[in-house]
Amino acid sequence: MKPGSSFSQSVDVSKDSTEIPGSEIPYEKFLDCIHCGLCTAACPTYLETGNENDSPRGRIYLMRAVVDQRVELSDAVRGHLDLCLDCRSCETACPSGVQYGRLIEPFRVDIQKMDARQGKGAQQDWFHRWILYRLFPYPGRIRMTLVPARIMQALRIDKLMNALKLTSLLPDKLKRMNDLLPRLKPAEPDLPEVLPAQGTQRARVAFFTGCVSEAMYSHVNRATVRVLQANGCEVVIPQTQACCGAIHYHSGADQAALEFALQNLSAFDLDDIDAIIVNVAGCGAMLKDYGHIAEEIEGVSEEHREQLKRLASKFKDVSEFLFELGPIAPQGEIPFRATYHDACHLVHAQKVQNQPRKLLELIPALDLIPLNESTICCGAAGSYNLTQPEMADQLGKRKLNNILKTGAEIVISGNVGCTLQIDSKLRQSQQPLWVAHPMELLDLSYRGQKPSF
Repeated sequence: MKPGSSFSQSVDVSKDSTEIPGSEIPYEKFLDCIHCGLCTAACPTYLETGNENDSPRGRIYLMRAVVDQRVELSDAVRGHLDLCLDCRSCETACPSGVQYGRLIEPFRVDIQKMDARQGKGAQQDWFHRWILYRLFPYPGRIRMTLVPARIMQALRIDKLMNALKLTSLLPDKLKRMNDLLPRLKPAEPDLPEVLPAQGTQRARVAFFTGCVSEAMYSHVNRATVRVLQANGCEVVIPQTQACCGAIHYHSGADQAALEFALQNLSAFDLDDIDAIIVNVAGCGAMLKDYGHIAEEIEGVSEEHREQLKRLASKFKDVSEFLFELGPIAPQGEIPFRATYHDACHLVHAQKVQNQPRKLLELIPALDLIPLNESTICCGAAGSYNLTQPEMADQLGKRKLNNILKTGAEIVISGNVGCTLQIDSKLRQSQQPLWVAHPMELLDLSYRGQKPSF
């Protein structure tokens, strides 16, 4: 940042370290950034605003300046940091291996903790307390909440309400939730604890069912399990598994996130399985980070840290696992044009990019069309769509335009947040494209069925 900017100001160097966000982050992580600028072309917010402070290197500069007490944590600084999607596309672009996620995430957690001590912040906000914390992490509660929505969709009352613009009377965040709500399919029966492999058993895996994914896209979870079975996997569904904790951790409620992590630690028998399969990119990125997060959260015992590291090493995205296992080629034709969108927390956070495409290429007659800017965020980014609506909409429209240029009939995504965001933008533009998970297409091909949409 140039000297003399609005952020260059003297601050009180006598502050207690607990009042300085990021002070516990290993300082060398900031120094890894050599400010080359290669990250800017990959950063969605910088592409939209052109503001250096909305780029990864600009945000690293701001965070480091706050830690050094050269810059005050003003509303302007907060605004630039809050606008970050945490998509981690900068990590993919960075030649120096900067661990941006291990900077922005704990830094934001520290800000939230500081705000909480002052009686404000996310944990005092009604939306976080009642919706993000007490609803989203619990699939049973989400299913109950969706009962009226299912009835309204069945009777087409929702279309009438939208036509009369009655939804505009809702609080902004609830209105956006309503706009994101897809056409809900019938809820699937609960999965049994163990599902047998088809043919010769090649692996024994556990399946992480997730929260929003299990409540709203239970059919995707069933398709995933069937694909695993078709590939010779015995699938175990632990009934005591819990939310990954991402919503809590990213909003500063790290102790609640730790409780979820420890519950998952007790739910999965790591000695009895080859891997824990995840089919939601956002959840997978969080689960694979349990080891790092255990080191960042205060009060975690050394024993739990080591156990959580081991748990984290067991998680595999379903595409990643099947590719490593060696997939059995499906035989059913899917004669449609499709394009694949790279979910940020799959391609950037987990470095899983080619595996889903290789699996999809196995499907006979499926025409996979490249998507321009496939690795640029669609604007979903967990709860970002609800907390940063303007930027989320800009990025959603950008993604929509690129999708429509492909001429595809099917958009494929490996993350529930991306699916909700892209599907919402397609419906708003009255484009009848199907937004599908890779496992849905593979499942249809294994079963010799055609998609109906």
